[in-house]
Amino acid sequence: MSSLLLLLIPFLLLATASTLEFRYHDNREIEQYLLQVNASNPDITHLYSIGQSVQGQQLWVLALGVRPRRHTVGIPEFKYVANMHGNEVLGRVLLLQLIDDLVRGYRNAETWSLQLLNSTRIHILPTMNPDGFDDLDTDCQYSQGRFNYNGIDLNRNFPDAFAGRRQQQPDEKQREPEVRAVIGWLRTESFVLSANLHGGALVASYPYDNSNGGRELVGGASVSPDDDVFIHLAKVYSHNHATMHKGDSCADSRPFLDGITNGYLWYPLIGGMQDYNYVWAQCLELTLEVSCCKFPPVGELPGLWRDNRKSLLAYIKQVHLGVKGRVFDGSGVPVQNAVVEVKSRNNMCPFRTDKHGEYYRLLLPGNYSFTVTYPGHEVLTETLNVPYGPDNFSAMKHDFHLRQIATTTARTQANLTHADLTPSCNYTVHLEAGGAVARHARKGLSVGLGLVAAVLLSLN
Repeated sequence: MSSLLLLLIPFLLLATASTLEFRYHDNREIEQYLLQVNASNPDITHLYSIGQSVQGQQLWVLALGVRPRRHTVGIPEFKYVANMHGNEVLGRVLLLQLIDDLVRGYRNAETWSLQLLNSTRIHILPTMNPDGFDDLDTDCQYSQGRFNYNGIDLNRNFPDAFAGRRQQQPDEKQREPEVRAVIGWLRTESFVLSANLHGGALVASYPYDNSNGGRELVGGASVSPDDDVFIHLAKVYSHNHATMHKGDSCADSRPFLDGITNGYLWYPLIGGMQDYNYVWAQCLELTLEVSCCKFPPVGELPGLWRDNRKSLLAYIKQVHLGVKGRVFDGSGVPVQNAVVEVKSRNNMCPFRTDKHGEYYRLLLPGNYSFTVTYPGHEVLTETLNVPYGPDNFSAMKHDFHLRQIATTTARTQANLTHADLTPSCNYTVHLEAGGAVARHARKGLSVGLGLVAAVLLSLN
């Protein structure tokens, strides 16, 4: 009888995972749910930890896709992060429901889910601040639990691109463990698009959050080189949302035209996560404020999921904007750290190819002039006509083939070293996905299955 029960574990887990209640799950319940989903769907999910909170709680991420365990060339990486502020809790619920929706849709062969998981690798971190959640109360706006266990606001703790060396920002090792975990995560995966979910307002906010009063400051907004893309992304979320696009749904909040705002125009923020993603990791990120109340009543959760579901799915599709491809050297080998720049988009840190020689540039439809540089090779300039990719679940694909030069007589951008880059650029070699950070997940998964098996056997 015990052997039979063990054989039934995957089916029992599947049944448990498919009945996700609309309520607030505590951190242990979220961990158990992710373990169950992963155990039941190993072909389309991969569970791993990016690190631990101050109190030692694992920061679990569930990756979903048809090849979930590691990156596949040509398949963009996307992520959602919730509960960065421990007392802003709706994002936890929405991301668990999104996992449930994606898995059930795939199992039922629903076209929308098949298309997403076949074309995209989706990473979901339901809680970035589990310690703060443990400390919260249920007040709508002024509850405790915002900060991590050390009393630090995690959305003020990232390196700031506008601070410069003169302000002597803390070394990475001095930052909060949750922030260090995300920074390490960004170096492990080549994320293309991201959003972090907050509460207390209803608006899609986009970079920059900060400014040093330079040319980026325009009309009270801090404007990035990809401002047109960010505005488009924010409108995709707000206009697919039931009410966000109206811009005035929260009684105690200012009106937002189209339900979107430039972060700095709303209020300046130093050390924010979305600016860090964009500047350092070449990952375009929005901050999504998804509920007027930071702790909505449980009875409102089904309706809030319905309000946000279409937006969450539509936003993921935007990872297929623009153009993607690889850069090959004169010998036909894909190269890392080739600079791929778009004319008139002077990013603080130039976009570069990853360890697979890949680049991804989110761009609206139109004609763009690309310049590609790599040491020992001629500078390559090409003009591309970029179509709208999300409807086909794929950005335009274009590879750049460089020509090697025998000698270099001038010191040009093509042979600059890392030391020549602006101090804000911190390029590192990307690790193989499913590497060191995944060991926690494998350990956690085996422990979780062991506990499940013990419970089931005790019923015998």
